[in-house]
Amino acid sequence: MNPQNVPSSFMIATGHIRAMRGGAQSHMLTASDGHAYVVKFANNPQSVRVLTNEWLASSIGRKLGLTIPEPTILYVPAKLVESSPSLVIRLSSSILKCSYGLAFGSRFISGHEVFDYLPDSAFASIENLREFAGVFALDKWLCNCDGRQVVFCRREPKQSFRAHFIDFGYCFNAEEWKFSDSPMRGIYARKCVYKDVCGWQSFEPWLSRIESFDLLTLWEIAADVPLEWVEPERLAQLVECINARRNRVRELIGAVRQSPHNPFGAWRVE
Repeated sequence: MNPQNVPSSFMIATGHIRAMRGGAQSHMLTASDGHAYVVKFANNPQSVRVLTNEWLASSIGRKLGLTIPEPTILYVPAKLVESSPSLVIRLSSSILKCSYGLAFGSRFISGHEVFDYLPDSAFASIENLREFAGVFALDKWLCNCDGRQVVFCRREPKQSFRAHFIDFGYCFNAEEWKFSDSPMRGIYARKCVYKDVCGWQSFEPWLSRIESFDLLTLWEIAADVPLEWVEPERLAQLVECINARRNRVRELIGAVRQSPHNPFGAWRVE
């Protein structure tokens, strides 16, 4: 596929800014819409399937109304890769050029201040703190086998911070595409974000939206996954598994409450 044959629904990467932290060795690129994106490539060390994971989970989460950066499928021209010496993936014994072609992009969070860490004293003023319960339900639904990753941003000085939920590559147990549920998984490391979770109502409206999520919408999201990333039959099986788990989320959250890792200290017996 070359730029002349790229479907109009895909944006085109136009420049390389810098490498990002993380196991997938993402890079920040500029795109033809003028925005910057954090981009994961098909030859990333975590497998090509994490691109599908990111697209599915980010798109589903946004449909639930969670604050998740806009996802996109981005075409990376070979010319950009060849002309950008730092656009590489570093392995233990070699350095590879990032692959050209279709990649996953997550809109870069920008503002007056952007942090991936805040002191506990700042969490009380996060404007969407309740969404931590919503994204917890999402992570349980989609079997996110990583800890919850978050970026905090405020657009203007002295405004409240807003939490933006990022990095869904380890949903569905990363490249395994199976649901190995564990109470430890999907929990944000700073458990103070769950201090106001006091019952099932704390997970609303997101839990009800999960339980009523339309299968047709799931198929519409999955239909945009490029054939370069996944075998269609395996993707179809994954979609059916996702749909079948909708009504297990309360059970999975309940298992966390009963575990030694329970972060919901304010949730009493109902």
